[in-house]
Amino acid sequence: MKKWEKQTMKIAALGAMALTLAGCATAKSSSSQGNNPGKTIKIGVNMELSGSAAGYGEQQKQGIQLAVKKINKSGGIKVGGTKKKIQLVIRDNKTSNTTAASVAAQLVNNDKVVAVVGPATTSAGTAAIPNMTKAAVPSVSPSATDPDYTLQKSGKVQKYIFRACYQNNFQGATAATFVTKNLKAKRVAILTDNSSDYGTGLTKAFKKQYRGTVVSSQTFQEGDKDFNAILTALKHKKIDAIYAPGYYSEIGLIVKQARQAGIKAPIVGSDGMVDAKLAQIAGKSNATNVYYTTPFSTKASATNKVASKFMSAYKAKYGSTAPTFSALAYDSVYMIKAAIEKEGSANSVKIADGLAKLKNFKGVTGTTTIDKQHNPEKTISIEQLTNGVVSKVYNVK
Repeated sequence: MKKWEKQTMKIAALGAMALTLAGCATAKSSSSQGNNPGKTIKIGVNMELSGSAAGYGEQQKQGIQLAVKKINKSGGIKVGGTKKKIQLVIRDNKTSNTTAASVAAQLVNNDKVVAVVGPATTSAGTAAIPNMTKAAVPSVSPSATDPDYTLQKSGKVQKYIFRACYQNNFQGATAATFVTKNLKAKRVAILTDNSSDYGTGLTKAFKKQYRGTVVSSQTFQEGDKDFNAILTALKHKKIDAIYAPGYYSEIGLIVKQARQAGIKAPIVGSDGMVDAKLAQIAGKSNATNVYYTTPFSTKASATNKVASKFMSAYKAKYGSTAPTFSALAYDSVYMIKAAIEKEGSANSVKIADGLAKLKNFKGVTGTTTIDKQHNPEKTISIEQLTNGVVSKVYNVK
């Protein structure tokens, strides 16, 4: 989902997955009963608070802290006939897979947390899975979007791993449906960031779902600045839209250079574009007829009471409009709360059971039901930019 997913190394991911399987085997043979609460309900935070993903991790930490403050102010989480307050244990995984695994071990073994929010990235989250599984403690990632994140290598679900965000394949397929049905685009050009699984995964999902003709499929790399050669070639083709899944840093330049080249076709992208810097890079007037998929729309939140209250609270606390990552992290905490109250227990194994059964959870980012693979089924939004400002929102289920 995010730019820091680009750092994922395939070798590290395979190694982490192998450890995951070993962790699962250990958990099955140990008859672990998980962690139990004390006077408080300890929830750990395994988050990227320094390193390349720190900006996103800090946004998520703010959402987590805001949720905990609100819950504790109301007395805490209802467990049986009493209420217990949340005690946060926040640790920095430094945007490092190795550190994320170590942090997971500290949280579940030393701090005895009963649930964890994070990590933010798929790679760090995958590295943490063996220790979470061995201790029988669930984690909810606000933003790990790789389709295989919640699955073992065999295809079976990871019992203790959940996420609050949708998968990349769902996002890419939704964009294809939107391009076909809403934009009526019969001929599309695709520009893919092939330096990350994020960009290539979205493109694969888009192509699988798109019913029109892909007249051109080009690639670029993270850090590229000049897209004029690609765009000049596209200018002489009859295209109805451009699909460019990637991040605001590169897509902003693509938008700018496409408009300067006289290409007025709609440009459709992904949630890596959800940042005000996109319009700054592209130029406000150029950032028109631009669309992107997103799990949270501030414009759409006006009709969602839960979201409206969150937006107001966030503005009062931090003095700015709440970003998507804060909203997803906020929901992650409330998903854990809902699971505890559903099971009537804050035992970590019971919390995992409750998360797996979560249905019609009313959150900031929409109504969520957790499916059999521990992915959220929820509405996805597509925002339209006009002169750099969100002018319209489309909700797609």
